[in-house]
Amino acid sequence: MSKEETVEEPEKAGEEPAETSLDEIATKAEQAGDDSDDDGLISSGREERVETLAVKVVPQQPTEFVCKNCYLVKHRSQLADKKRMFCRDCA
Repeated sequence: MSKEETVEEPEKAGEEPAETSLDEIATKAEQAGDDSDDDGLISSGREERVETLAVKVVPQQPTEFVCKNCYLVKHRSQLADKKRMFCRDCA
């Protein structure tokens, strides 16, 4: 075989060419995506009601602390490690 000769492999049936433009890929994706109904997964057909929650937020009491590991507000009796401020569950 000389330098001028090149062997090209025939393309297999059903395969896309090695290089396709981005526009062609986007067009194929849009055509394939038209059949799917993604909105059906999100909404179940009923109206969503927006309700306000009536919760009274109470500030941290002097007998409570915030665990530095789990960030839960616990009673001082649950304090296991004063130095690290960990509750019994996290210590």
